[in-house]
Amino acid sequence: MSTIRLLVLGAVRQHGRAHGYQVRSDLEYWGAHEWSNAKPGSIYHALKQMAKEGALLAHEVGPSTVGGPPRTEYELTDAGREEYFRLLRAALSSYNQKPDVLSAALGFMVDLPRAEVVALLRDRLDKLARWRESVTEYYLAGAEPEQLGHIGEIMNMWIHSSDAGAEWTRGLIGRVEGGAYAFVGEGG
Repeated sequence: MSTIRLLVLGAVRQHGRAHGYQVRSDLEYWGAHEWSNAKPGSIYHALKQMAKEGALLAHEVGPSTVGGPPRTEYELTDAGREEYFRLLRAALSSYNQKPDVLSAALGFMVDLPRAEVVALLRDRLDKLARWRESVTEYYLAGAEPEQLGHIGEIMNMWIHSSDAGAEWTRGLIGRVEGGAYAFVGEGG
């Protein structure tokens, strides 16, 4: 999954129509440059690439105020909107151990209905449990991680990551079910 694509599509969607500097500023304000690959070059490249692919529609709106190329604003096409929601749903339900994917999804989860977010997070819990089971069955096969020497620490890390991820996800589900945040269609 491309975290930068989700972040850029989500930022453009929030504005309706945005130029690259607005998208970059949003992502920097969210701290995405610290926890993802959302660096200035990748943001501008993603905008141009997704415009070529038809996910974004590019509008030249006037000359640059600093003497560069004309300022371009972007907006989501129907294909871009579909990709945004596909990426968002996949990121919320994924057990993927890359924190940038889940972090991006959390930033946009309120774009989905509350019940759907809960269902996607429950799916994530199921996937985490299956992944943990496969790690312990296949890699450990009756042995304890300590019996595998220092390589067992990899298994230890995976198991603990899975357990911590599941605990955090259960907590988020509880907060969402308890009324935290305003989701799409709820106002505010």
